[in-house]
Amino acid sequence: MTEQLRISELARQIDVNPRTIRYYEQIGLLPRPKREANGYRVYDRADVERLQFIRRARALDFSLDDIGEILAFRERSEAPCLYVLHSIDQKIDEVEQRIADLKRLRQELIKVRREAQDLPIDDVEGKECVCHLIQNRELDHSAVFR
Repeated sequence: MTEQLRISELARQIDVNPRTIRYYEQIGLLPRPKREANGYRVYDRADVERLQFIRRARALDFSLDDIGEILAFRERSEAPCLYVLHSIDQKIDEVEQRIADLKRLRQELIKVRREAQDLPIDDVEGKECVCHLIQNRELDHSAVFR
């Protein structure tokens, strides 16, 4: 006989909120669970493994849609490897872009900090202080987060 877990036990084992498990069931990432006679949900080893996969994929920033697609490949008995590799390549590109954006933002903040160095810090009207620098600064649209 396989081990059966209730939702609270599954949540504790995987370290997710029971509401998250119910949500994943609602959107189809997890199959509807079996029910005990009293109506309690019960999960088996396959559910544990599937939820672990979902949690680990989320930790790698895969969207729920991506995860659903990967699981759909598996359910069709198709290897999702090419889809996953393509998704990973896209994620790497996105991370590289975010890093570049953060570097530009850092440089802009350093510039503002340098310019503000000798400005008064008690200008309530904001006409000669760092707020004035921010207010009148030209936006570098490439530094704005996407």
